[in-house]
Parts: sequence; structure tokens; C-alpha cells
Amino acid sequence: MATCISAVNLNYQIAPRTVSKFTSATSSDQTASFSFGASESVGPSLRLALTRAAKSTTTRLLRKKHGSLPLRVFCVDYPRPELENTVNFLEAAFLSSTFRDSPRPAKPLKVVVAGAGLAGLSTAKYLADAGHKPVLLEARDVLGGKVAAWQDEDGDWYETGLHIFFGAYPNVQNLFGELGINDRLQWKEHSMIFAMPSKPGEFSRFDFPEALPAPLNGILAILRNNEMLTWPEKVKFAIGLLPAMLGGQSYVEAQDGLSVKDWMRKQGVPDRVTDEVFIAMSKALNFINPDELSMQCILIALNRFLQEKHGSKMAFLDGNPPERLCMPIVDHIQSLGGEVHLNSRIQKIDLNDDGTVKSFLLNNGKVIEGDAYVFATPVDILKLLVPNNWKEIPYFQKLEKLVGVPVINVHIWFDRKLKNTYDHLLFSRSPLLSVYADMSVTCKEYYNPNQSMLELVFAPAEEWVSRSDEDIIAATMSELAKLFPDEICADQTKAKIVKYHVVKTPRSVYKTVPNCEPCRPIQRSPIEGFYLAGDYTKQKYLASTEGAVLSGKLCAQAIVQDSELLAARSQKAVAQASVI
Repeated sequence: MATCISAVNLNYQIAPRTVSKFTSATSSDQTASFSFGASESVGPSLRLALTRAAKSTTTRLLRKKHGSLPLRVFCVDYPRPELENTVNFLEAAFLSSTFRDSPRPAKPLKVVVAGAGLAGLSTAKYLADAGHKPVLLEARDVLGGKVAAWQDEDGDWYETGLHIFFGAYPNVQNLFGELGINDRLQWKEHSMIFAMPSKPGEFSRFDFPEALPAPLNGILAILRNNEMLTWPEKVKFAIGLLPAMLGGQSYVEAQDGLSVKDWMRKQGVPDRVTDEVFIAMSKALNFINPDELSMQCILIALNRFLQEKHGSKMAFLDGNPPERLCMPIVDHIQSLGGEVHLNSRIQKIDLNDDGTVKSFLLNNGKVIEGDAYVFATPVDILKLLVPNNWKEIPYFQKLEKLVGVPVINVHIWFDRKLKNTYDHLLFSRSPLLSVYADMSVTCKEYYNPNQSMLELVFAPAEEWVSRSDEDIIAATMSELAKLFPDEICADQTKAKIVKYHVVKTPRSVYKTVPNCEPCRPIQRSPIEGFYLAGDYTKQKYLASTEGAVLSGKLCAQAIVQDSELLAARSQKAVAQASVI
């Protein structure tokens, strides 16, 4: 069974589902052992309990090497790392506290927010924390934006993207803590695992030792890996990277004008380093190759990963994002008097005579007015709705350079349990695929003791997004045959496909090509009472879930700072209307 979804026009149904407690254990070395905690039954209402029993997960997988006995690979859901004492976590926690501690407004502002992705949800959440009344409007019937997911008729979930939550995401980690859902993150071992194209079926690991602080743990992880880079290549890469480590954020931002490939060559780093490591990293970070990606993007990631002990440590969400992450935010917003409305697509931004926003006109004919307005949609949707009166303003003109990158997320259910995998995110190093994971192992809700479900990011996708599902699956299977040579053949003579879903997003995160940084807008627009949120807006984490959440906080901060001005403006408008 196949499904093709366009992220521009999606239908979503939340159906009741219970994920039972699974326990399957055996002493045989031919099978896997899993132990997961129970999951609640969830239904169609916009209410979800915020607590969940947390249990560590221990998974034993077998991976066969050619001509050798089965090799045991132990993978464990690790305890939450100690993040609370890092500078970035404390900075994010302080910003969160400013909303809770701000003086309560005499009359809460009604702030209309378009878009219920993480940026819009974050904006609304922190506005509610500050005592204001957000009215969140989502065009589709699903929460989450770029982290949206859907259930098929079998009750299985398929997602917009394969999302990882890093230790270096301080605002995301604070958000989980503020909502009381830290136990919904399944932390994995501190490693980065890369497939070896020259040795089909084998992997190369970068293991970060727990005993060492940053950056020593990252340096040792690189030095101990002798399969991907030679010692001379490691030395040249380290020397090339020194200016970034010593120059800090100002140096990082100054590299925006160079692509990854150009920067590497400028620093004397061999091309093989780019080919072996940074093709995979570029595709994982922005779904494009290093000859297109701005080096600023890579340096931001490397700085966080090398400067924070747990920065590169990864966690999977324990279930589907709309229910396990977005719903608790909605619950929080509603508990403080805010509103969340699905199926509320913006058709037009209506203006007052002075060029400020009068209202949002919805497709269903409703008119929504407020004291302030936020657009937290992808930049491509915003550009379609910018009023003609605003298009000559430089702030909006610069948005033309920001364009969403296409990406495809592929889900394949197989008729058996695949063994050549890990309980972790894997870098495929394939020309067609970016990262992938066996979600039947890594995610509690998706657990299946008998069948694997691989979720794969198909990127770069520009040449494929218009192709048929069948073409995409055929190409994916050809690549999987190299990753699972003993278990998968392109013609399905080995593992057979039970079903698949293909989710196409023609315009995902903004394409972080060189010289985009000056075009990224701050959250407060030059139009009084109009604000922007989204990972494309100005914040230091670029196009990521962390960037989306931080952009929402910065947007809410700007509105709170302007609250007296906005309240006076609304009072004046009411007075003028009463005179008329």
C-alpha cells in the first residue's frame, strides 16, 4: 500500500489508539530483546495527560559480518544527560522565566498567531506565560508544521521528517522540562554512526567518551576513528578548524558567504574530508550537498557539538510529534486562556489606512481581529500573502532570497525484523538518502517485535519531488540493498515490503545557501503590531526545531516589550471607532 502526501495540502485524522506495554525477552542469540514502558490511550480531543511512566529501554540486536558468527550490538536508552548547568541551557531558562515573571497586564493583549508549527506553538506558549491571550490559527487539521504526522488505516504513524533532539538544543530542552515531559525523550548512546559505502553493510562510529569534558570528548571521538579519515587528513582538518574554534560566533557568521566545499578548500582541508564526513552532515542539516550549503551552518553545529559535552548527544521522541510534543503545548496554552483553532487557513492580510494590520481574513470567511499579529508559517507561505503595500519595504524584499528546500520522508514496513541496524540515528552516506533509523527499535510507540519500519530522509530531493512514489521507493530499495546486503534486495527477493508511505514537502526549511544571513528578518517587523516567527527568522540556531522554538520565544519577547504601545494603539482604535 502506498500513500503520497503533499505538505501543502494535507488531510489528517486523529484516531483513538492504545500502545500496549510490550515485553519480549529470550535467551536465544537469534532474536532481539526489548522492554518498553506503557503508553497512554489517546483520542481526538485537544487534551493530553502530561505525565508518563518512564522506563529505560534495553535492546539487543544482532548484526552479521560477512563470513563470521553473529555479533551482538548492545543499544540502550540512556538517562537524560546533565544539561541544566550549561551556559546555553541557563540562558534559555532565564529567557523562559522572564515571561512567567513579567508583570501581569491590566488587560491581556489578544495576539493572533498564524501557524501551529513549533514556532507558532512556542510564540503562543510564552505569550500565555506572560499573561496575554494568544489565538493560534492552523491552516491544516494537524498540529506541528514540519513535525506533523498522520495515522494510516492500520493505526501506524508516518511523519513529515525524521526528527532528532540534540543536547545542544537548550530552548527545546527547557520547553520539555517546562511542560513536564522530559521522560518523552529517548536518549541514545553518545555516538555518531556512519555507513561505509566501500564496505556494504558495515558502519564506522564516532564514540564520545563520557569521562571527558568538551571539547576533549569530541576530539578523542574523531582521533579514535581510523576508518573514515587518515591521520594526515585529521590533522589538516583540525588546523583548518582552529579559526572557527578561536574566533567564536563573529567568525562563524562571517563565513556565511562561503559554501562548505569552498571553505574547506580555502582552509587547506582535503576534499576527501568533505566527501567522507560533510556530505552526510550537510544533507542531515539542510537536505543539500556541501557545494551549496553555507559553511556558517556547519560551523554552528560543530561549535555546539565540540563546546558542549552533551551537545551532540541525540534523543528520539517516544512517539508521534503531534500527540507527544505539540498537544502538551496546546494543553498549556488553553489552560492559561489561549485558543487553538485547526482548519483556519489565512486567505488575506487586511490593512488599515495607515498600512498596519486590520485583521486576518480566513478561507471560511471569518475575520479575526487582534491587538497584534504574528505570522509563524514557512517563509514561502508568508511571501504569498505579503500585502502589495508592503512589498517595496526592504524588510520584506529581502525575504525573496529565502526559499524552502524540498525534502522527501520515506517510511517502509518490512515483513521481518532487520538485524543490520542500531538503536540510533544512522548516516547513510548514500547519494540519494540522508539519515535513517529503524523506528520499530528507536521509538517506543512504533515498537514492533516482528517487523522493522525504516524511516529515511530522501535528500537532496529537488529532482525527485515530482517523481512517482513507485520511482522513489525503487530508488530507496536500491540504496537499502547496499546498507543491508544480507537482508534486502532491490527486487524484494529477500525482505519484502509490507507497505510504505512517502511524504513530500516541496518547501521545507529555508535553503541555507551562502549570503542568506543578511536576508533573515528579525521578529519585530517595521509594521507596528506585526511580527514574524519561524526558523528562517534571525536566531543563532538556523533551520532546526531549536531555531523554531527560539524564534517563537524571541517573537513573544518582542510583543511583551511592545505591550504598552500595542495596548495604547488598540485603545485609540476603539475610541476612533466609537466616534465614527
